[in-house]
Amino acid sequence: MAQQLHFAPEAFGVNGRPLRLAFIVDPLPTLKAYKDSTVAMMRAAEKHGHEVYAIEAASLSWHRPEPGQPGVFGLAYHLRTRPDDHDWYRESGFEAMPLRAFDAVLMRKDPPFDTEYVTATWLLERAEAEGARVYNKPRALRDHSEKLAIAEFDAYTVPTLVSRDLNQIQHFIEAQRDVVVKPLDGMGGSQVFRIHRNDSNRNAILETLTQLGSRTIMVQHYLQQIAQGDKRILLIGGKAVPWCLARIPKAGETRGNLAAGGTGVAQELSPRDREIAEHLGPILWQRGLLIVGLDVIGEHLTEINVTSPTCMVEIRQQTGFDAAGACVTALEHLCSRASA
Repeated sequence: MAQQLHFAPEAFGVNGRPLRLAFIVDPLPTLKAYKDSTVAMMRAAEKHGHEVYAIEAASLSWHRPEPGQPGVFGLAYHLRTRPDDHDWYRESGFEAMPLRAFDAVLMRKDPPFDTEYVTATWLLERAEAEGARVYNKPRALRDHSEKLAIAEFDAYTVPTLVSRDLNQIQHFIEAQRDVVVKPLDGMGGSQVFRIHRNDSNRNAILETLTQLGSRTIMVQHYLQQIAQGDKRILLIGGKAVPWCLARIPKAGETRGNLAAGGTGVAQELSPRDREIAEHLGPILWQRGLLIVGLDVIGEHLTEINVTSPTCMVEIRQQTGFDAAGACVTALEHLCSRASA
């Protein structure tokens, strides 16, 4: 039976004091509070009595004035959250702070996973060496391509090809007859196409996505079960949230992504969902991935999202289950153990 997501109540903060939690984010005005899981975690952290700071990823820097001094800093905004989604925070001061000054640092910047994102993970890994606790672990973020990570767990996947060789891709499409093609660095359903072997636009789509064979893409067998939803299963500390969010495509679409117009419907985990979560959860958590989003269509794993998994708000609105609060409780346990 799959592990149930449960953390026993923890003593308040660390040694009786509130935690100082820093969230590495995109610019604050760009966050959509009505659906943003990071905002939900900030609000939950304040509800637990902790101090919340936001650090825009662009402000991360390394500076070592003298040997032995902390070198990785970020411009930290001390926040007070508000219930109004249109005006959801107030700043009560900001200053450049070493990341090791916080009890935990949560990397929640959205993709693209470009050079700047990789640079941020290098800086965060240096901060770890200075004593900072960072989740998700920077090295694990780099090691787990959200598309290609499924290759490690191929018992749960559909027939898949990762290549930039157009001949190889064409042969795969002929064999599978109906496929989905997507870039390895996309998000929100961007540049995802369904191609049937008889599609008149087939060559043009492949030439565009692969940039005439110079960019590697993923090709997966098309799953009819997408009509019932692309399920997002959340793992927190290696344990599955008991509800997933099935993102159901709008009429005429093959993409369930909410950003592409899909409708999110919360569902209890199926036996197959629990099987996948039970197998992957402990493995990914051991690698320092505190928050993971598994994407499952039908009975097949299609992606492993580790950068900034979402859907916490929709699950709470529809079921009452507070995944953001569970994340904060997990952090309380981690910080308490680290200080013991």
